[in-house]
Amino acid sequence: MGLLDKLTGQGSTLSKYDGNTPPINPLALKSSKLQGNYSLDGSDASIVSAAYAQYEDGVLNPIPQPSQLDLNGVTPPKYLDNPPR
Repeated sequence: MGLLDKLTGQGSTLSKYDGNTPPINPLALKSSKLQGNYSLDGSDASIVSAAYAQYEDGVLNPIPQPSQLDLNGVTPPKYLDNPPR
């Protein structure tokens, strides 16, 4: 009996999924609202929170805060666009 057979058959306290592939994090998919409006202005927060609650990997990872750099498609001016005269 090999190690993988023991892990999948008997399990281990050191492995959450006992050698099986863990579920996919819904926030890592292209269809995730995390990369859409939530990342810009915080809208869709309830959808993002629900998707976060579906994924459990045994590690508490906080949901990132929405950006303050690009709101509604308007990017703040850059220093290079307005150099000193």
